[in-house]
Order: sequence, then C-alpha cells, then structure tokens
Amino acid sequence: MNFLGHLYFSGDDQELMLHNLFGDFVRGSDLSRFPEDVQKGIRLHREIDTYMDHHPKVLEIAHELYEELPKVAGVALDLYFDHILAREWHRFSKMQLQEYLDHFYESVDLDRPYFDLPFQLFMKKLVYYNWIGHYPKLEGLKKACRGVSSRISFPNKLGEAGGIFVKYEQDIESVFWIYMEDAKKKFKIKS
Repeated sequence: MNFLGHLYFSGDDQELMLHNLFGDFVRGSDLSRFPEDVQKGIRLHREIDTYMDHHPKVLEIAHELYEELPKVAGVALDLYFDHILAREWHRFSKMQLQEYLDHFYESVDLDRPYFDLPFQLFMKKLVYYNWIGHYPKLEGLKKACRGVSSRISFPNKLGEAGGIFVKYEQDIESVFWIYMEDAKKKFKIKS
C-alpha cells in the first residue's frame, strides 16, 4: 500500500497516521532514539509493507505483472491499491475522501525533533499538492507512477504503469478486494 493505505490501516489515530508515514523515512532496526508512539508508527508501517509483500494473492499478481514492470511490479501494486482504495473510499469510510484527508492534514504537526528535513519536505508537499486527493482518478494514478518512477535510482518502466493498470485492471481489482478483507482482519480495522 502507498500513502492512503498506510493512513487507513492506522485507524483514526492521527498521531499513528503521521508516525506510520514517517516509517518510510527511517532506516535500521534500532528505533530506541524515538519515543514509543513514534516507534509504534514505524513498526506498523513496516508490518503493513511486509504483509502486502508476502500476501499470496499479491505475490501472484506481482508475478503476472513482472514481465511488463520488471523490478517495480511491487511498487506499481502499492500505487494501484491506493488508487482503488481512493476510488472506492465510500466502502471504507463514512467520511468523503477529501474530508478524511483534510482532517488528517489539519492535525499534522511537524515541529518534532525527530522529524528530519526530508520527511518534513515530503509532508509539506503531500499536503500542499494534495497528492492523495488525486488518487481516485486514473490520471492521478498515472501521475503518481511517473513521479515515483523519477525518484527510483535505476532505469524502470514504472512511468508506464498507469497504462498497464488499465490492461490488468480486473485482475488487480480482484486481488485488491481479497487483500483488503485479509488486511482489515490482520490490522483490526472495522468496516
């Protein structure tokens, strides 16, 4: 899952949501330099990533996509799942997606000594450009794929992943629904 999935699996805990996103910026296994609530968010982030990376149905579809998206099929699936989650948000929350995002954005406090500059800049851009708010539309997915592709350090085809999504949409969506049901149970998210 990408940003929206990480927020969703944090429940409605605004601090956990922020610390979960921060987890993408923390390297290493020694988290003792962070307060316990921050460690909890980092661990949740890693657990979500690991669960998705090892889910049998996700592995199957990633294998199917690998020929067209070598080395980045898993990254593409993260983006695809966020796109479907955003598009089908009404099935996961009583709040409209933008209302949910605004509520989170208003709670964001980056004035913490452990938030490094890259994370602070990321969060400011995430909020200012409302990246997640564009996820429901296919063009938003394509833009996200191109953006992530440009930040990967090796040549890749992720920039083409939006078109590949259309080609495999039915299969990807089928896996998404299976994964979400399993993940909601795993992370104790009530429907």
